Amino acid sequence: MSAANKRDVPPTVAAAQSALRIFGKTPQPILKQLARKAPVNAAGDTLAPEIAIALAAMNKLPGKDFIDVPVAEGREMIDAEALLFADSFEPFAVEEDLLIPSKAGNIPATRYRHRAEFSRGLMVYFHGGGWVLGSRVSNDSAARFLAVEAGIDVLVVDYRLAPEHPFPAAIDDALVAWDFAVDHAEHWGFNDRQLVIGGDSAGGNIAAVVSQLIKGREIQPALQVLLFPVTDLSRTTASYEEFADGYFLTAAHMEWYINHYLADPADATDPMASPLLADDVSGVAPAYVAVAGFDVLRDEGIEYAKKLKRAGVPTQLECEGELIHAFINITGVSPHARAATKKIARAIRHALVEPLRGLKD
Repeated sequence: MSAANKRDVPPTVAAAQSALRIFGKTPQPILKQLARKAPVNAAGDTLAPEIAIALAAMNKLPGKDFIDVPVAEGREMIDAEALLFADSFEPFAVEEDLLIPSKAGNIPATRYRHRAEFSRGLMVYFHGGGWVLGSRVSNDSAARFLAVEAGIDVLVVDYRLAPEHPFPAAIDDALVAWDFAVDHAEHWGFNDRQLVIGGDSAGGNIAAVVSQLIKGREIQPALQVLLFPVTDLSRTTASYEEFADGYFLTAAHMEWYINHYLADPADATDPMASPLLADDVSGVAPAYVAVAGFDVLRDEGIEYAKKLKRAGVPTQLECEGELIHAFINITGVSPHARAATKKIARAIRHALVEPLRGLKD
């Protein structure tokens, strides 16, 4: 068992987890009756009923928000919360903990492979958490889901976190991790056309930045998978106002994250922090961009996808209107989130199958 999954689930969490999973299996017609007043956004999207009910309950619970406690405590809260909504999986063939050598110190990572005898490729993945929170523990379920559904290896990277290691430490670590994956791909059974890069939220930001920084190199990702990514730290959009509070990720959360990540506020306009502000994104890897309909980051994710398309980058934009931020982490309790995450896996499979067909020709 990997270090990422070596965590005993407290009895209270286990009980809540069981209840949420039963709730997640409730037939949709019943859920729709329970969530008759589910929110509808300005675009006309209706929040998925199971998420509407869960949010209504969560928003009434007493307790502190992670922005109101010390960072270390906030990190523990996020890891514990992730366990509540996590999917369950059979044992994996490979759960390999690694230390990626770096001048700044070794970078922990975990490589997941579901079946020993088969893998389509390798995905280098950067977790979310606003560059401040999050870990291989909080990302364990999402990594396993993609490994199973896409039939790939997933290398989850525990890059350095702010405020102890502010911008651009996470980007520096991510570049080192990508180079490490390229160097070790053959050892793991892959060629240089079987590599994918991706991440969610802040991790999507990191994946987008790295994709820009490595463009022009001989070895490129077959796909960059950007899930509800942060793309512009210099301003807020209309979706910040529409979903400012009550939909899991709030505008206050984003302000807290950015203030911790950027030691110098002026860095917000640096394309290494805000990939949307890059002058030229032509030549970057093909992209799959997924945004959620009820998410403060929705609009900037859409803007980035449009920027890529204008630059001639093959880009698939998926607007998951019924979902909230971080939906890949709630596949254990939300059928809608499962469906959207399976769509991501299909895109990865397609990106890796096409290069393999070319090798056989």
